[in-house]
Amino acid sequence: MAEKAEGAFRTIGEVAADLGLPQHILRYWETRFPQLRPLQRAGNRRYYRPSDVVLAKRIDRLLNSEGYTVKGVQQLLAREPGGDAAAVAEPVAVAPVSAAPAANVAAPSPALLRDIRDALVSALAEDGRPAL
Repeated sequence: MAEKAEGAFRTIGEVAADLGLPQHILRYWETRFPQLRPLQRAGNRRYYRPSDVVLAKRIDRLLNSEGYTVKGVQQLLAREPGGDAAAVAEPVAVAPVSAAPAANVAAPSPALLRDIRDALVSALAEDGRPAL
């Protein structure tokens, strides 16, 4: 099959194949992310605009590569200016998380850690949960 032009609309099958996902996942995302709204024509056939494809790729990356939950991605997309597909389609640069502690950040003292632990145990006990 001939490759489509860069700005051409894509069918749900083409987008699903590009992402390596089943089509029902894209349909599910449409119910969870109001920013993802492909055009629907006769027979409910979906046509993804280039901005929809970029957004679907971003959602896929956030969920399946970066470890976000659906709720986390919903909150991330909702926080962005405008909260619409055009605003969220552009990738956001994220600084990598380092396993090494930052040089200019002091480690918390053991006493502070004990205070935090005790506060958490107390809060859990008030909530009726067993202590750690």
